[in-house]
Amino acid sequence: MVELRPLAAVLWVAPWTAVGLAVGAIGLATGGRARWRDGAIEFHGGAVAGILGRLPVGPMAMTLGHVILGRTAAALDLAGRHERVHVRQYERWGPAMAPLYLFYSARLWLAGKDPYRDNPFEQDAYEQADAVHQPPRQSSR
Repeated sequence: MVELRPLAAVLWVAPWTAVGLAVGAIGLATGGRARWRDGAIEFHGGAVAGILGRLPVGPMAMTLGHVILGRTAAALDLAGRHERVHVRQYERWGPAMAPLYLFYSARLWLAGKDPYRDNPFEQDAYEQADAVHQPPRQSSR
């Protein structure tokens, strides 16, 4: 079943979704693929893989609004839960999400910290994605 986002959430993140769609279109034109999954459009392969490989941290996947870009379909499968946390972050922060993310990364880098792992947006995404994979805690009685 296709999940539809509320119109307000779609419009709120539309500027970054448009950037993601443009990158995805380049990927499709160069042999990449697209799929709809869990409220986001995912693109992988083609030029998308090359673009991600040229970014400073060389991520296997990244999110722009309601678009998730991945090097491969397998990368999207591995990073899916994590990237969907970023989709929700975009829905919360809207057009300010990417500038805020970059601001924190730059600030952390200047302070000698890891601009990726220490970024609060990444920490939140790792925590929420890991929480989904954690088995329920056993009560110790």
